[in-house]
This record gives sequence, C-alpha cells and structure tokens, in this order.
Amino acid sequence: MLAVEDAHRLVLEQCQPLPPERTPTAPAALGRPLAEAVACDLDVPAFTKSLMDGYAIRAADGGPLTVIEEVTAGRVPTKTVGRGQATRIMTGAPLPEGADAVVPVESCRADGDRVEIAGPPPAPGDNVLPRGREMRKCEVILSPGALLTPQALGVLSTCGRAVVLTGRPPRVAVTATGDELVEPSAAPGPGQVRNSNAPMLLAQAAAAGGLARDLGIARDTAESLRAAVREGLRTADVLILSGGVSAGKLDLVPGILREEGVVAHFHKVRLKPGKPLFFGTAERDGGRRLVFGLPGNPVSSFVCFELFVRPAIRRLGGHAEVDLPAVSARLGAHFTYSSDRPTYHPAELMLAPEGWRARAIPWFGSADLRAFLAANALLVLPPGGGALPAGAAVQALRLEA
Repeated sequence: MLAVEDAHRLVLEQCQPLPPERTPTAPAALGRPLAEAVACDLDVPAFTKSLMDGYAIRAADGGPLTVIEEVTAGRVPTKTVGRGQATRIMTGAPLPEGADAVVPVESCRADGDRVEIAGPPPAPGDNVLPRGREMRKCEVILSPGALLTPQALGVLSTCGRAVVLTGRPPRVAVTATGDELVEPSAAPGPGQVRNSNAPMLLAQAAAAGGLARDLGIARDTAESLRAAVREGLRTADVLILSGGVSAGKLDLVPGILREEGVVAHFHKVRLKPGKPLFFGTAERDGGRRLVFGLPGNPVSSFVCFELFVRPAIRRLGGHAEVDLPAVSARLGAHFTYSSDRPTYHPAELMLAPEGWRARAIPWFGSADLRAFLAANALLVLPPGGGALPAGAAVQALRLEA
C-alpha cells in the first residue's frame, strides 16, 4: 500500500493545467484563476474628484465666498475657482481648476450665491481624491494566478476588461456504482440504499472548481459499468467512480477500467477511511483523462476526494494552491483513538485568542456521514492510536466550503 504522501505525489505528477480560455468578467467566472497579467488602461480616477457633497474652494481662502457654478457627477466644470470663489460640487464630480479642497455641505452656511465656512478651516487636499490615486495607467493590477473574486471582477471592469484569460475548469463526470442503489427520490426496497455519494461528489467537484456532470447509477454488470466508463472518458477530463473498487465478487471496476485502456498508477493507499482507492490515467482525443475509483462508503469517498481528487481538479484548472490548508491546533478535550493506519478524523476547528482549537467529533466509521455535518476540518492522526490529552498538539486540514 502506498503512503498518502506518495499517492498524492503520483496524482499531481499526472496533472498539467488545461489550456486557458477567454472568459467574460461575469459571475460565472467567480473562483477562476487569472492566466494573464492585467494592467489598467487609464488613470483611476481619470480626474481629481470630490469625495463629498459640498463646496470646492481654495483652502487658503477664509472669508465668505461667492458660488460661481454647480457641478454634478458626470458634468465637467467650466469655470476656474479664483480668490474668494467656490463651486457647489457633488460627490464624484471633477474638481474645478483653482480649487484644492472640498468643504462638506454640513460644514457650510449658504445664502443664495454666498457661502461661509462654519467649521474648522480646510487644508489642501481635504475630501479630494487625486487623479490616478487608485490606479495608474499601464500599472499591473492583477497578476497571473489571482482568483476572480467579486472585487476582482469590479476592478477588471474598472480597467476596461470585459473578457480575460483564465484557467479552464476541468470537466468532471461522476457515477456511483452498485445494484443496491436507488435515486434519492425513491423509497428503498429491501437491501437497497439511496444514492448519496453522487450528489455529494458532484458538489465537491463543483466546489473544487470543476464542471460536474452526473452519469447516473452504473449497475454491477460489465455492460453497465463499461457504458459509464466510456462516456466519462469521452466527455470528461476527470472521471470519478464510487464503489466497486475493492476485492469483492462484484467489484468489477478495476477490470473494466483496464479493458478500456486505463493505466493504473495505484489501487490501495494506507489511510483510514479509504484504503481501496484506485487512480489511473487514459489517453483520449489527444488529452489525458484522470480516473479515480473511490470506495463506496460515503465518508471514504468524501475523504479520498478531498485528499486526492480535489488537488487534481484544482491543478487542472490552473490554481496555484491545490491542497486543503493545514493548520496546527490544540485539542479542546481528551480524545482516544485506535487505528493501524494514518486516520483523517472529522473535527470542529475554532480560532481562539491563543490559536486554533480542535474538537474531535464522535464518529463510528466510514458509513457515518452524518458526523461530518458538524465537521469543518480533518484531524490528521498518526497510526497506532492512543490517548491524547486536552491541549495536545494536532495537525488539521481545513475543509473549505
């Protein structure tokens, strides 16, 4: 059996970022990494502007002032402010020539075309944003690898970019296998269970940045499995199968994959939960397909996805950070465990004034998906087990929503 670290390395060795694509700066681009540097095409602001509703004046003037014009946002001043003069100005409007400060309207007393400053005397630059203060023309604002957040999309629009080059989200196909499975909307009959793995894995794939597609349930027959595998290899960059990868009589997945030209890189990993994990690759239509056979138990599928499939999807999509973030934490309470393999235990992670605190969530094994409802982290526990006192140092992987 491979160590987790060796299996992780083998997966990433088979991953190269997909060719980038041109993407509109729309909500659908959220979370994608930029694949180019973006520079601003003009100074921002393009003119010195007022930050307040008030009066544009010369800060050195102190007495009553004569209002010579009014400028609103979107309009351009036509008169220069001279000694003893002021321009009535609105937020966002260009500062007129001659003025060097704006006095808020609430700090002034106006009477017709006369205005007097009622508050403290202004200083040059008060309530004014100089031209180019936010961004300069030709200045690189976003670098390759930057994630497209809502604020990044706003900045791109400010820079005149309606389309940018981004990493391409990999296509991910998911199929759950087993004669015992029924759709979530169906009432299970004797010996049957609802298909929870596919909806979970589809959501995990989407959260990792993939374009997820459900291939439906594949039954425990060579014909059904072969059809699902062929469709996944034809249409997806990543094919995920859940179940059918152990050593049971109906665990047909490895054999079908081999018949369809999938080269196995490993089949077992030394971890709990999730030992019977398959990873392979196949060449189709000039591109490499990644194939993951995950265990059928839902927690095993969940954990193996986060440790191995998630990094692969993110690497293909051009992300620089591919793994779950790791932190050091202290246990909040005494905890005892026993395992012959490295174990990834559900936990609740909290940030306290002194650092991260972790609470191990009661969990009875790889069928207990409910325990993960409260989990926002995985404790990384070494093999052997034992008693860990409150305050013991542990490593944790943060599960990201």
